[in-house]
Amino acid sequence: MITDLCLDTSKQNDPLYDLSHANTMALACLADTVVTLTAESQLDTFMASTDSSQPLFVLSGGSNVLLPSKLHAIVLRPKMRGITITAQTQDYVEIEVMAGENWHDLVIHTVDQGWYGLENLALIPGLTGAAPVQNIGAYGVQLEDYMQYVRAYHLPSKTWHQLTAADCEFGYRDSLFKRTPNTWLISRVGFRLHTDPTKVLANYGDVQTVAQTYAEQQGRALPAPRDVMHAIIDIRKQKLPDPQQLPNCGSFFQNPIISQNQFESLQSIYPNIVGYPMPTSTVKVAAGWLIEQAGLKGSGIEPIVTHKHQALVLTNHTPYQATQADVATAQNHIASSVYDKFAITLCREPVWVNADGTIGQEHAV
Repeated sequence: MITDLCLDTSKQNDPLYDLSHANTMALACLADTVVTLTAESQLDTFMASTDSSQPLFVLSGGSNVLLPSKLHAIVLRPKMRGITITAQTQDYVEIEVMAGENWHDLVIHTVDQGWYGLENLALIPGLTGAAPVQNIGAYGVQLEDYMQYVRAYHLPSKTWHQLTAADCEFGYRDSLFKRTPNTWLISRVGFRLHTDPTKVLANYGDVQTVAQTYAEQQGRALPAPRDVMHAIIDIRKQKLPDPQQLPNCGSFFQNPIISQNQFESLQSIYPNIVGYPMPTSTVKVAAGWLIEQAGLKGSGIEPIVTHKHQALVLTNHTPYQATQADVATAQNHIASSVYDKFAITLCREPVWVNADGTIGQEHAV
């Protein structure tokens, strides 16, 4: 059954709803029931009339999930739209963004308006409502750096809440929402962005060089936020495949964090190992480098293989036919190869969805 609460309830001839095009990995998936929400009030209405024993699964843009072949749960899809200014001074602007807004389009919009801070997060696929779940981050910036609050519906108690950034318990690619899946549905996100174009973070990887080139082309001595945004878009396009052209769900493995002692031991064997110092005598190691050194760049187990330009990304070469099981086979092969060579355990970044909509550890890395 497909339910769109802004329209009359309707059913298609096939009682199952095809979600193969609703996840950027393009995995084959059929769901029993899908509910599309275009207003917060519709969620209240739906939840009041829903059997509380039925499992729920919240699906946003589908850019960070691995769906099962059959999904026997009520799939809730938050598609509310809108961007509102809630406060503004000479130095900053506060905006409220509805969950259904495309994230990359939001980044472009804020830069066009002279509202800065999110430019380093350009070209990350997905919708705004899902961004806090993963605490998305790239090129030295994380969502939590500019997010003030979320408005979210607590599904078990059927109540609305406004959670501050502290309430969200953010960590590295982690949050309260990620640790308690299918408990919260985020409907809107509040941000505070600055208006100073001289405040840019462009010292990560190749960003500085590319952004400087953009600045000079525009007659600027130093990069502005727009230059950084375009630089990051260029870099990501060169390194990461477009999900619409080659299905993927972005970075598949988290960069593992190991002890300083283990890193130094590995460094004595592999002088070019890529690592970034972290607090408490730990080092974050580039997972892509580990996979590449294990000889798996552009390799894997068909139809799921790493991208030829970025070993951290797993790609699907049989869109809408490959399944979650195919992903499990490839990811375990890659993780085992890396562990055998470096004694480092890789952790999967995208969310693994069970057939009943719960988030499980099946085929965990």
